Amino acid sequence: MTDQADFALTMHRVAVPDPSSNACWSPFSVASALALAREAARGETRAELDGLLTDFDAADALDVPELAVANTLWADDDLTLNPDFSLTKSVRRTDFTDPTTVRKLVNTDVAETTRGLIPELLTSPPPPDAAAIIVNALYLKVGWLNPFAAWETAPRPFHAPGGDVDVPTMKVTEKFRYARHDGWQTIVLPAASGVETLILLPDTSLEQPLTPSVLEAANRVNIELSLPKVDVREKFQLKNVLERLGVRRMFARNADFSGLSPDERLFVDDVIHEAVLRIDEEGLEGAAATAVTFRTVSLELPTEPIVVTVDRPFLLVVRHARSKAIYFLAQVARP
Repeated sequence: MTDQADFALTMHRVAVPDPSSNACWSPFSVASALALAREAARGETRAELDGLLTDFDAADALDVPELAVANTLWADDDLTLNPDFSLTKSVRRTDFTDPTTVRKLVNTDVAETTRGLIPELLTSPPPPDAAAIIVNALYLKVGWLNPFAAWETAPRPFHAPGGDVDVPTMKVTEKFRYARHDGWQTIVLPAASGVETLILLPDTSLEQPLTPSVLEAANRVNIELSLPKVDVREKFQLKNVLERLGVRRMFARNADFSGLSPDERLFVDDVIHEAVLRIDEEGLEGAAATAVTFRTVSLELPTEPIVVTVDRPFLLVVRHARSKAIYFLAQVARP
């Protein structure tokens, strides 16, 4: 990938192949989480992530007062972390033998960062052999430099894939940066703190090719803009998307994440992403979160199962998995 625009547009084509559906995701959040995973990776595992994230650098984009970003490594109490694994985020320890609590802690933290817009990033507990989760969460709320007048908003026709519908549509006449490139119109709406929103309007359909040049618009022209209010939300499991983009090794059991832990062999179970974006007369509000779940590599089961038939007196031990404290020891001679 040559730059962040290539990353965003290429991944969008794979993650959102249906032009007739609503979708929303955050290239910044996904790239941030993957960049943290890349720092933990070594060998071919890292090389594949390098190919996807060549020029990703989040530092400049963080200089926005209205932007809240949290990068967190949730690690099992017993997982030995590589001392050289220096991430610009907090490390939080918890007991991964209690997956329900791990899920609750992660979701609560994400909900706090996203101001409640993403209350449940993890809809189910992590796998029993999970040992760590890298989480990126962000929240952004900014106002337009040229707000839409609320009294101008009215139902207007929108040519949706399933037929025309009337939707609440805002209207403003103002000088905006504008361009036409390869069958696309680009309108740039400036917002506070250097944030801007680009409207990319195809001449025909969303299926026509989209290149990074479409994201450029230099000339300011007078525009009478009618824009529907927006409220979209989407959730993705990105494993298949990333594999199609050439990032495969980190999901395999021969992945190399020795940069994260020198003692445990780890691989990525999945990358979960959720995003929401709302646009109205005053400005925009958006939130996103990405979770990269690491599992430990366990011994493969034998090809032929070991047959165990409990048909004679036996003992039962009930214990705490981590501390090995024995809660019960039972002898069963007459079931």
